[in-house]
Amino acid sequence: MMHSFITLSFVSSLCSTFSVLALRIPFDAHVQTPASNPTIHSPRQSSSNGIVPIGNTQNFFYYTNITLGGQNISVMLDTGSSDLWVSGTVSGATDTGSSLKLSYAVGTAAGDIYTAPFELAGQSVSDQAFLLVANVSSFSTNIHANGYDGLIGLGPNSGSSIYKKLSGKSGNNPINRIFEQMSSSNDYLTMMLSRKGDPGSNITGQFTIGEVVPGFENITSMPQLSIEKVYKVTNVDQHWQIVSDKNKGIIGPDGQPIQYSSIVPKAPDGTIVGVLDSGFTLPQVPRSVSDAIYGRVQGAEWSASSEAWLIPCGQLINVTFNFGGVSYPIHPLDVSSSDFEVTFSNGSPACLGTFQPVTSAFSLLGEYDMILGMAFMRNTYTLINYGNFITGGSNSNNPYVQLLPLTNIESAVNDFIQVRLNGQNTINSPQYALLPASQGQHSPESASEKKKAYEELVLSRWPYILVGCLVFLILLISYCIWRCCCRRKRMAKKAAKKAAQQKGGAASVGGFKSGPYAQLNDSQSSTSLVMQPMRGSAVDFEEDYGGKDAFARSR
Repeated sequence: MMHSFITLSFVSSLCSTFSVLALRIPFDAHVQTPASNPTIHSPRQSSSNGIVPIGNTQNFFYYTNITLGGQNISVMLDTGSSDLWVSGTVSGATDTGSSLKLSYAVGTAAGDIYTAPFELAGQSVSDQAFLLVANVSSFSTNIHANGYDGLIGLGPNSGSSIYKKLSGKSGNNPINRIFEQMSSSNDYLTMMLSRKGDPGSNITGQFTIGEVVPGFENITSMPQLSIEKVYKVTNVDQHWQIVSDKNKGIIGPDGQPIQYSSIVPKAPDGTIVGVLDSGFTLPQVPRSVSDAIYGRVQGAEWSASSEAWLIPCGQLINVTFNFGGVSYPIHPLDVSSSDFEVTFSNGSPACLGTFQPVTSAFSLLGEYDMILGMAFMRNTYTLINYGNFITGGSNSNNPYVQLLPLTNIESAVNDFIQVRLNGQNTINSPQYALLPASQGQHSPESASEKKKAYEELVLSRWPYILVGCLVFLILLISYCIWRCCCRRKRMAKKAAKKAAQQKGGAASVGGFKSGPYAQLNDSQSSTSLVMQPMRGSAVDFEEDYGGKDAFARSR
């Protein structure tokens, strides 16, 4: 069956239709269910103190219990999307008359939008909008057998398709509705994910609203990681984006920082931007980062069919992320997984590298570099403060995230030795030594990825392109106006000159009484020179000049 139901809403272009997408990872997972009754799941009990348990299906799905229309329903927890949908029927629900279709790679969630009373973690809403999906047969995975009957999106309200479909408060997503009506300023939720198959872990899945899990109160003293905000016109793609530390965001297996240049235009140099997404089973990272993690492992193979690295199951790999000056080591059981039935090209068993190259989830608008899915989030206790992301809320503070490290390196190594090496510590054997950097392998980049990279270079910089176009347009319009003004001035000047000439000519006929030109005077006489009538013949000229030729040269 499909191992993942990973969702993320992103904008493929500025003029595209926004939709919630799910990514299909092309390999199967070995999911074990209780032999006694595989349809019973532990978190279906209710909670009254604001803390509810989170169920775990073989580290592939995390779900909890909500009450909708008076009945208990298990829903997958997804911080990467923003809508609530459930399958089956809901008693007493009111049809809004609107319908919606959410397309996923594993199927389609389509139906009508209803409202019904809603409860989660001790908080209730009287008329919460949700999508009622009557038929889930299109899904390639049996969601009921995997422990949930729907999905609740915990992302910002701006990404909700129901919110855009309906008017009024009922269209806001459930978490937004809860925080709208809360009188306190505790507009946050927390999430702690358990790890199946870890003998040394005492972490149990917990979900809270407005309070902290007892024993983990120091999460509130962790650095407040600002949410990297997207531009308002594309806020459908707003997620819980956080920025890593500069020049040491990810520490690789050799203990050295993995160098990467972020595609996010606003990200400071040397940093990398990640989205916290509990709906992704496997984290998605830039291809060069994935290659740096697995490419130097002896015997590593790139699997084109799985779109991931395959490594020997006994290979312990250390990876650490740094945010806000705090290190978050990843448990080696989360860096590779033995739960996927994958093999090397020679048919021998292999383990899957969980930090996959980002492909389909690549941000064409350049709003994040990686998706920090379940394999990352199992290593942190996560607090998300919604702040002014709450539609209709009174909180004016900026949203932020706080992360509390949960993984102890020494204990994690012992866990790995027990699980993968049957208690035999051979992690320092020559067969597990990393290859020199010069011998590291690189996974192939597809033509589609190259195309997306070029598209991202343009689309991610659309604000600057837009501003540049507006400046050019303003300059062009200004130039046209200037040319028109200059032309009008020249025409007005010519017209004035012509009018003056015409007026001057008219004045000369009347004796220059008002003309601009002075009268011409003879130098020998004060008498005004006036035009004389033409004589009839040359004889007249001879008489006037005493019989002399008037044009003869004097000698």
